[in-house]
Amino acid sequence: MIVINEFEKALPSEKGWVVSIGNFDGLHKGHQAILKEACRLASQRNTPGVMAITFEPHPTKILRPSKAPVCITPIEHKLYLFEKAGVDAVGVVHDSYELLNMPPEKFIDEFLVGKLRPAAVVEGEDFEFGYGRSGNVDMLREVGKDRGFDVFTVELEKMSFSRGESEKIASSLIRHFIEKGRISDVTAATGRPYRLIGTVSRGRGIGKSLGFPTANLEPVSQMIPAEGVYAGWVQVSQSLEDAGRQGRLIEAVFSLGRAKTFITGHPLLIEAHILEENFSENLYDKWLAMDFVDQIRKQRRFESADELKAQIAKDCAESRRILANARFN
Repeated sequence: MIVINEFEKALPSEKGWVVSIGNFDGLHKGHQAILKEACRLASQRNTPGVMAITFEPHPTKILRPSKAPVCITPIEHKLYLFEKAGVDAVGVVHDSYELLNMPPEKFIDEFLVGKLRPAAVVEGEDFEFGYGRSGNVDMLREVGKDRGFDVFTVELEKMSFSRGESEKIASSLIRHFIEKGRISDVTAATGRPYRLIGTVSRGRGIGKSLGFPTANLEPVSQMIPAEGVYAGWVQVSQSLEDAGRQGRLIEAVFSLGRAKTFITGHPLLIEAHILEENFSENLYDKWLAMDFVDQIRKQRRFESADELKAQIAKDCAESRRILANARFN
């Protein structure tokens, strides 16, 4: 897959790509449906392939920094997900202020046609672009007739979630689920576990003293699930770019909390206890991808270390049960 970071220099020479533009934060099932349709059209029309255009950082961080959401998917992981979805080229727009403030027709002429030269554009039905988000798919379709590209839209269907809601999948909805610890709903909306990426740092050794040693994660800038205990897998790698790409899946139980049983006012700890027997790899300073599958329980304070140890043993057993039944594409 080609990755384009400088649009003045590194654009592929071929024209006639099938293009899709968006933030793609979380690369959820709505995004996947758009990319699947783009891949179908690219194959049908014998084009150079599918080109996705995304933004780093999020456009809101450029236009209204105080309102910017924390990202779901770091760009390194997003590129991996694009590749898995069959995308042939990804353009990453870094300095997006001028582009985001262009009137819609200027955006089409100078960026979409002037630089990308698409044969077709595929978007969700609610796609908006240009200054003040004043352009939409109807306008894009009309202008496209004169500029020589077709526009296709994908209807975003509603899904049912664990508490009975019926909602169209959106990145904002996934952020809400992550914030509330509703990881099973995140996996339903994306088709995969929620992945938190970071480096392993040295902790206080509390888990080890209880007989359950943990790896402490220092995450990159992305959404952190609600405090609680979760079932999941970890993958170990040597770099951020490789995090979650090549390592084997290792069963684990995660704890996100503040060590309330032992300490008052402690900062949030993100910990992974490896369930694999005789695991001995040194994880310090390595990159860890934590794949959250489901929440086991909320955090609470225990009256003694023995009571906590007994609960952790139950958490480990429950994590193994959940992971044994987890199925993802």
